[in-house]
Amino acid sequence: MSSIPANLRYAASHEWILDNGDGTVTIGITDHAQEALGDVVFVDLPEIGTQLAKGDEFGVIESVKAASDLYAPIDGEIVEVNEALEDAPETVNESPYEDGWIMKVRLDDKNVLDELLDADAYQAVADADD
Repeated sequence: MSSIPANLRYAASHEWILDNGDGTVTIGITDHAQEALGDVVFVDLPEIGTQLAKGDEFGVIESVKAASDLYAPIDGEIVEVNEALEDAPETVNESPYEDGWIMKVRLDDKNVLDELLDADAYQAVADADD
């Protein structure tokens, strides 16, 4: 079974969001998503400075089985990307909630975090996918 940390928020599109407490969030894909993808071989990282709107496609993650679009779960500006994924995309499989993060975003509105799923609600989404 996938791990779903309680301290994170989630999007139904299988991204996790960590509130960094400074107006930024860290975003990655969930353990459930990386398990479904299989061995990740490439992550198309977005450009720093890009302004995202919720639902915007911000990149692609490719595995040996499939390629999946990545969608912004919030509105904001990309302030950092995890460049380590360029050389080691498998980090998304090995450590989806820690070393395998994809980007950091400065939020346009912190209140949007309240609209995201908590761990229990995301568990229901993940269970429905299985």
